[in-house]
Amino acid sequence: MIQLQTSDWDILRQKGISPEQIEEQLRYFSTGFPFLEIRRAAALGSGIERFDEQEEEKLLSEWDDYLKTAVTLLKFVPASGAASRMFKDLFAFLETESGEIEKAFEKTFFEGIARFAFYRELNSACVENCAKDIDTLLAEGNAKAVIRCLLTNPGLNYGALPKGLLKFHTYPSGETRTAFQEHLVEGAAYVAVSGKVCLHFTVSSEHRLLFEKHLEESLPALEKACGLRFEVSFSEQKPATDTLAADANNEAFRDKGQLLFRPGGHGVLIENLNDLDADVIFIKNIDNVTPDSMKAISIRYKKLLAAMLIRIQRRCFAYLRALEDGEADSGLLTEISDFCTKTLCIETPEDLQASALKDYLFRKLNRPIRVCGMVKNEGEPGGGPFVAVNPDGSASLQILESSQIDRSKPETEALFRQSSYFNPVDLVCAVKDYRGRKFNLLRYVDKNTGFISHKSKDGRELKALELPGLWNGAMSDWNTLFFEVPVETFNPVKTVNDLLRPEHQ
Repeated sequence: MIQLQTSDWDILRQKGISPEQIEEQLRYFSTGFPFLEIRRAAALGSGIERFDEQEEEKLLSEWDDYLKTAVTLLKFVPASGAASRMFKDLFAFLETESGEIEKAFEKTFFEGIARFAFYRELNSACVENCAKDIDTLLAEGNAKAVIRCLLTNPGLNYGALPKGLLKFHTYPSGETRTAFQEHLVEGAAYVAVSGKVCLHFTVSSEHRLLFEKHLEESLPALEKACGLRFEVSFSEQKPATDTLAADANNEAFRDKGQLLFRPGGHGVLIENLNDLDADVIFIKNIDNVTPDSMKAISIRYKKLLAAMLIRIQRRCFAYLRALEDGEADSGLLTEISDFCTKTLCIETPEDLQASALKDYLFRKLNRPIRVCGMVKNEGEPGGGPFVAVNPDGSASLQILESSQIDRSKPETEALFRQSSYFNPVDLVCAVKDYRGRKFNLLRYVDKNTGFISHKSKDGRELKALELPGLWNGAMSDWNTLFFEVPVETFNPVKTVNDLLRPEHQ
């Protein structure tokens, strides 16, 4: 039992965290999170579907028809955190004694430096801070000065900025766009309704004013170019979702006598998502954007995923109304069970009597829905698609990280290795029920999923707790469908050199 000091109570009140919550978190440090039982890896034709080419145009037409009704759309973009990990190799270069360009990463960066969208700004920063341009500094062997002008202040300060505010792409006209701006342009292509485009970005408190300023500077030109009105909102991770850090003995970590709390990971964004209201919500990561020349394929598949979502939702709603009105005879119950099993991949218990079966099917159908794009795994990081056992004993489609699977068991490791797809964070969600009421998304979180990572602070070992991931445990109890999408729709920027890939040029 944690002994709370007077100052602890003040912190808990400020954050809105109860003592019971931190006791529960400390228990997780001691016990860890239970592994999930997996039945199989989702595969094409067995949990993952492929769009039928002959059906694609019909689906796109259905989506266009849907947009003619009174609907609301929203694009939700997690954009918190600094981009420092993008530049870890360049930060390491600054720590070298010689400053010689020796490693492959450094060579690639400097060989392609003029192709980065931030090149002109970086060159100006070098002139301003060093009285020399990039070419001169490199010719003198002073590559470190160039990197300092890129990463630190004075300079572009890219090492402390969020990814969304970094310049990603250059256009023939000389225009450059940040990742944030590219999301606005892309959003205009598939979330525009009645001349309005709604987007929501989750940002950190330290960067919010920078985002708001960037939006204010960007909107006039973008609205003129797109002929649309943008409504952009921001939110931050809630203090109540912060998690307590633990020391090596799984006791509360204290820094200068104060309890140390850390952000609870991207899974806590389910709270932010729950505060939003729209009929269809698209979710995509901040760094997964392309220049205009590559956008068409991503836009097409966003619309296909959304059209499939609406098609499935309408069928769920029809079944729910029949179940509610008592119109579901044995034949319809069989049809609904088959739909749950074959389309939603929910393994329905076989021994349920009619009344219990109706209740079970109603409960399973009356949930938020997500349709997720899946790409063939070509070595990129990302959660994998599996059929996993749920707390109620049923099994359904889930997106799992490797840490959620007990890979020490040979049979489980074999199932894990059979996974040939991964989730590129390409989701389209429906968060309202058949009566048009918004679901409370917090009711559909599996709180027994999460991650414990090992870090350090001032030389002391520290354990950090991340709550269920947004598309992992935080959406565990949603109805889920997986569809294969082309790898061309997934263009993440994990390191600065990824911006030199052809898809970002």
